[in-house]
Amino acid sequence: MRMATLNVLSQPWQPTSSSCSYYYNNCNYKNSKLYFWSNSHHFSVLSSLCASTKSSYPYLKLSQMPTHLSKSGSGYSWMQHNSTRQITVSSNESGQGPLHSVFPSKPAEVTSVQDLFDFICSGPLFNKLGLTQEKVADSIDKWLSYGLHLCRLFQVNELYLTIPQKARFYHYYIPVFLWCEDQISQHRSKFKDEEDIPPLVIGFSAPQGCGKTTLVFALDYLFQVTGRKSATVSIDDFYLTAEGQAKLREANPGNALLELRGNSGSHDLAFSVETLTALSNLTKEGKKMKLPRYDKSAYNGRGDRADPATWPEVEGPLTTVLFEGWMLGFKPLPVEVVKAVDPQLETVNKNLEAYYDAWDKFIKAWIVIKIKDPNCVYQWRLQAEIAMREAGKPGMSDEEVKDFVSRYLPAYNAYLPTLYSEGPNGSDPDHLLVIEIDEGRNPILGV
Repeated sequence: MRMATLNVLSQPWQPTSSSCSYYYNNCNYKNSKLYFWSNSHHFSVLSSLCASTKSSYPYLKLSQMPTHLSKSGSGYSWMQHNSTRQITVSSNESGQGPLHSVFPSKPAEVTSVQDLFDFICSGPLFNKLGLTQEKVADSIDKWLSYGLHLCRLFQVNELYLTIPQKARFYHYYIPVFLWCEDQISQHRSKFKDEEDIPPLVIGFSAPQGCGKTTLVFALDYLFQVTGRKSATVSIDDFYLTAEGQAKLREANPGNALLELRGNSGSHDLAFSVETLTALSNLTKEGKKMKLPRYDKSAYNGRGDRADPATWPEVEGPLTTVLFEGWMLGFKPLPVEVVKAVDPQLETVNKNLEAYYDAWDKFIKAWIVIKIKDPNCVYQWRLQAEIAMREAGKPGMSDEEVKDFVSRYLPAYNAYLPTLYSEGPNGSDPDHLLVIEIDEGRNPILGV
């Protein structure tokens, strides 16, 4: 009689910032289903594949996954947590004997590995990212691991993922994360073993409200829980101080596009260069720096740079820097082109000439989130403000939202067509991922 060891949580599962604790060595399976047992605690067991699954997908493997997180190479799997304990059960006693002493007799069926495999392969980014069924099969443990990490991060029940949640994780966040991992591998391969390897700066250019900040949040978490250090910065972090913003406003009377923060000219570019250069030099343990942050609530919403005492600290060696912003990669255009969109853009366009050296030249891999209609920005912003008001938090009125977004729409209308047709300023097509999304902020089949 062959004995199998199951690792189960000895404490109730709660979403925390630490890594997920789901493990298996050899466990019971039934019709290739992925089962979860639950009583007062959450107990999870990953099944092996049955013969029917192997006959459908002979290359799909889920066996021999290590119960620890390997930091060597690019392979990462289930992480062994200190709160686990081991029990021994007989592998040929399906639901009998010792198993009953730990788990309820009736498991809650969640999904089959085959169904999840099919779902992953049906994603809109599947072919775009060069994925194949064989590649997904060979890395299915990573897909499962990353999915459970995301469940923990967003505090959703892994037992009952909705279709939108499932799509957001397995059609969007995880495929993009795998693309980022591949870009990092290519970047690191250019350096010799004894050389310091600077972090790869990945730029995320996407309109406001389309979910780029949440995407970056998810990617940053996945890097952290898989043992790699990352840092996140936004173009918002480089806005001028309140004093600098006031001077900009005084220097451009009557220009609504420069009255408030947002468009080119409202950023401290020297501070940008200083920060991005320092991040690129975080190649060794012990090297630390604080990441700048901006307080949008200061001065009744006009904003100001946050107190440096509140800035988060990051320590090297960094693997990647995730840099996001609504106007990253915008290129200056001929004056007559921007004036035809809005005469006030002439000054903004002139200011944009200095942005390549301050921002874009640091970025070696790009993700562009493409939208069909810039007017979506207004709807997304309005949704966010309504939700804030309904939650009892201060939020802009509908008219204030309209006024706020109107200060960005001219730049969207002027610069997005070139961004989508030519790519970001200075970008390499081999290191560029364009993701078209719908009004629900989900990827769709596109270019």
